Amino acid sequence: MADLPAKKPKWLLRSPDPDAGVRLFCFPYSGSGATMYERWPRRLGDIEICLVQPPGRQNRIREPHYETYEHLAEELIEFLVPYLDRPFAFFGHCSGALPGVEVTRQLAAARLPLPRRLFVSAQVAPHDGPYGGLLEKDRDGLRETLAELITNMGGTPDDTLLDFGLDLLIQDVEANKKYVVPEVLDIPCGITAIGWSDDREIPLSLMGGWNAVTADCRQVMLDGGHFAFLAAPQALLDLIAGDLSAGD
Repeated sequence: MADLPAKKPKWLLRSPDPDAGVRLFCFPYSGSGATMYERWPRRLGDIEICLVQPPGRQNRIREPHYETYEHLAEELIEFLVPYLDRPFAFFGHCSGALPGVEVTRQLAAARLPLPRRLFVSAQVAPHDGPYGGLLEKDRDGLRETLAELITNMGGTPDDTLLDFGLDLLIQDVEANKKYVVPEVLDIPCGITAIGWSDDREIPLSLMGGWNAVTADCRQVMLDGGHFAFLAAPQALLDLIAGDLSAGD
């Protein structure tokens, strides 16, 4: 087995386990960092949960923002290559699903290893976007949204925390707006498109476009609202484990 880099990777919140059988790389959504997955387990059986940490937030707060998903993917791939030595997959919710799509697209273009599956939660297909309520909000509206995000992650949205995080949220939203894909992408791996029964932001009925980007698309409805995934509901974990095991 090849030795993994000894230094803790800045692009991942935790160093990957060299003994993991499968790696699931999880992306944060707009205005958040990798710790948003703190209620998720570290492992699902043989599947290791690897938390992607983009620059400009939390432990990478001093680094410049990535500005576009294309640039994020380019830098992340350079870092990830040593960790793609076994089956892997990507998970992202809302805007956090789109970097996984762009990373997959660039991996395919470079003829590098491809994910076994993309798990896209509460997000329209790229050619149907950019789409989402955040994209239409002004600074005050984004501040209110940030307060909601902090509350849903178990924090208290005081003025200092809101002032600190607002610029990041604005930059993340701008990156989402810039991801304009006029033609249907050809994604060479399976996709599981996950909708939530009480999600008013991006219901499953708006996610049909994923069927056009791959020959292997499965649409699934889970119980809960837009932020239900943060608590790692068992139905979601079972879905991920089942779909990844199906590729064995």
